Amino acid sequence: MNDLLSLLRTRRSVPPLALSGPGPDAAGLETLLAIAARVPDHGKLAPWRFIVFEGEARLRAGEIIASVFVADNPGAGEDRIAIERKRLALAPLVVGVISRAAPHVKIPEWEQVLSAGAVCENLIVAAHAMGFGASWLTQWYAYDRRVTDRLGVLAHEKVAGFIHIGTAATRPEDRTRPVLSELITRFGA
Repeated sequence: MNDLLSLLRTRRSVPPLALSGPGPDAAGLETLLAIAARVPDHGKLAPWRFIVFEGEARLRAGEIIASVFVADNPGAGEDRIAIERKRLALAPLVVGVISRAAPHVKIPEWEQVLSAGAVCENLIVAAHAMGFGASWLTQWYAYDRRVTDRLGVLAHEKVAGFIHIGTAATRPEDRTRPVLSELITRFGA
């Protein structure tokens, strides 16, 4: 098996709690984003963009998430609020992949959304290739406009995912997946 196939076969998501520093340096981040952008993109629209959260910015973003959580859950305990506050601070680097899908005369919006999803996949595979662990998450705050507006997501945009990247002490084991043959339908069979 060639190196690329081996790499793809061994990629696993690493939960943000299992990621630590160091994360990619500036050159590594530039490489990751350049690779992430090499996806199918009908019409060369680049119907996505990146928001990078690193250093103290991760904590400032967490304060935004926590403040919206508290507004909706005024009786929440401090432990639970602390979880929300750390949402983007567990890994040393978090990249928000933002879908900018919009009506177009030739390219359907669903195709543009899939392109943003492909960006997320390229980003986590590239992180794995560079020796980092990564996880692609979308949780409640990715869909709450009170949060996303304050994180710099424009009104016509949506979060495709938050990609958490860092050093993983260990790689997760391969979990049992559905039997591949059960996922395949042969046309005409």
